[in-house]
Amino acid sequence: MTIQMVLLPVFVQVVLTIVLLCWVARSRTECIRSGKTKMRDIALGESNWPEQPTKVANSYNSQFQLPLLFYVVVILAWITRTADVVFVVLEWLFVLLRIAHAYIHVTSNYVPRRFQVFAAGLLVLVIMWIYFGAKIFLA
Repeated sequence: MTIQMVLLPVFVQVVLTIVLLCWVARSRTECIRSGKTKMRDIALGESNWPEQPTKVANSYNSQFQLPLLFYVVVILAWITRTADVVFVVLEWLFVLLRIAHAYIHVTSNYVPRRFQVFAAGLLVLVIMWIYFGAKIFLA
């Protein structure tokens, strides 16, 4: 596998994270400028932001949970030259599920559906780690 094929899903995941960060900044700035939120209301915490900025911020924060393990396994698979077509397909599945999770998070935020997509992403990530481990320890 080429480095581009292995790292493209990583770049897409990073872009998702950056887009969410910019969206948080923009929506929070709009709340302050419009007067919906007062500085004194959020100075000591984030619990007083309106619903939409909170949903986006929560989605952004979730990009530093499961994706951390994704980044690690991708880097290890590249370093050990065990990334193959199956691994790249799993990478894309994980990233697409993270995009779906973020979409649900910032729109309806319907928790049962969000959890299903989260669980599917977790399952894909576990499979990635098992696949990587099998290639390393059973080679």
